[in-house]
Amino acid sequence: MPAIHVRDIPEEVIEALKRRAARHRRSLQKELVHILESLARDEPEGIKLPPLELKFSKAKKGTWRREEIYGDDGR
Repeated sequence: MPAIHVRDIPEEVIEALKRRAARHRRSLQKELVHILESLARDEPEGIKLPPLELKFSKAKKGTWRREEIYGDDGR
């Protein structure tokens, strides 16, 4: 199944989502999937989104560190 990685979420938002998940007796991940599915179902048909902008970079041989991939400090 595809995955989404979201960065820079404020701590208070994470805590609120954890409380919401606990109220619904779901894991945080299941709660997020539920929220996203609900929002996707409510999205009106026919809305055109701008095309995605793809950025390419040259790959190096060997292994990559997380900081090299995401450009962050490994949070």
